[in-house]
Amino acid sequence: MPVLKAPAGNTDAPSQYKQPSRKGKKAWRKNVDVTDVTKGLDELNTQIIQGGVIADKDSADLFVLDVEGDASITKKFPKIKKGLKSDEILAARSAVPAVSMRKRPAHDKTTDGVLPVKRQRKEYVSGKELSRLKKVADGQHNSMIDIVDAAFDPWAEEPQPEPEKAVELAFLPQKGKPKKPKTLEQLSISLSANGKPIPAIYVPKGGASYNPDFTEYRERLIEESEKAVEAEKKRLAELEAERIKLEAAARSAAEAEAAEARADLSEWEDDSAWEGFESAGEELSIKAKRPRRKTQAERNRIKRRKEEERRLKHEAAMKAKNAQAERIKQITLEVAEKERQLALEKAEFSDADEVGDDEKLRRKQFGRYRLPEKDLELVLPDELQDSLRLLKPEGNLLKDRYRSMLVRGKMEARRKIPFKRLAKTKITEKWTYKDFQLPA
Repeated sequence: MPVLKAPAGNTDAPSQYKQPSRKGKKAWRKNVDVTDVTKGLDELNTQIIQGGVIADKDSADLFVLDVEGDASITKKFPKIKKGLKSDEILAARSAVPAVSMRKRPAHDKTTDGVLPVKRQRKEYVSGKELSRLKKVADGQHNSMIDIVDAAFDPWAEEPQPEPEKAVELAFLPQKGKPKKPKTLEQLSISLSANGKPIPAIYVPKGGASYNPDFTEYRERLIEESEKAVEAEKKRLAELEAERIKLEAAARSAAEAEAAEARADLSEWEDDSAWEGFESAGEELSIKAKRPRRKTQAERNRIKRRKEEERRLKHEAAMKAKNAQAERIKQITLEVAEKERQLALEKAEFSDADEVGDDEKLRRKQFGRYRLPEKDLELVLPDELQDSLRLLKPEGNLLKDRYRSMLVRGKMEARRKIPFKRLAKTKITEKWTYKDFQLPA
């Protein structure tokens, strides 16, 4: 019967690292088990001494593939007896070179951590850069800057890649070439009434000067005054029409309520009236219809009839109103078409008007929103100044440029949206941390 021998080495039972105290950070720093770290560093140093870290070596340096094998190797070489451990240690040679015993030069960067001299600073301005800065300070920078025009064309064809690179990137989808939009070659459509192009900067007339001619200023003042009076009359007419419309609607509603009340009264009188006497031969029979309360079914029937009459009356009124609105639209379109034809004919026969007017615009405009009104560039007679230094600057150049671009057809009229409506989001916590499985 074989005898079991105890394994060599430590014969103690396996146990965890004993830590006396964990009450504070001081005890944690003091009683820290770094056995694994020390063991790993020792193994790494051993590998470096024996020729290098095994993890950094290639497979060809670590393994040899024996295809055939040789059975006569044991016969060629005698068996080597194992020597002493001391001889094995002395025969071992480290792959790390030994420390040089020669005297190191003074400029060597390897020190004991104490800098004997002040470190040399490399952040300085070179002589070439200093001469360039001096020329710039003297005002000669214009001659030193090479002005190159931009040669980038966004619609040009992209350069083809090299054949080797094209083969490497063959699995990627081909990018589509950018197409030049058709509207890029089209001219912008002017919004002037005569169809002529409007200049970017409109030259004002003599009446708009800070020291205008009396005749031109008077004509312009009368013209703008007439426009203001017509606009005020139009506004008052619209208010009066709205008032008349509201009064007519209130009157029609009152008449409808009165007619409904009269109809209810007549129905109640008919139900409560006597039918009279009826004769059959010589005998006279008196039949009287006694007043009684209406049932719920009769009340519902009367209510449905009244609602139907009211609905039919409303539909008839809305139908007439829609027909009238359609007729008004048709008349407006006809008038606009006639005006456009007259404007075109006038523009064809008049050769003097070579530029358009930004005040008289056509009716059909671009975009959903109307163009902003042009500011009134007129100074009242009591505000005229005889000196340019006393003139007060007015207006907004940004608004003028924006309206000029709209009138010239460069862009559409837009409306400022101060607060953009965002999608409503709901934040919830997922329960994925509950979906787990215990290892088998």
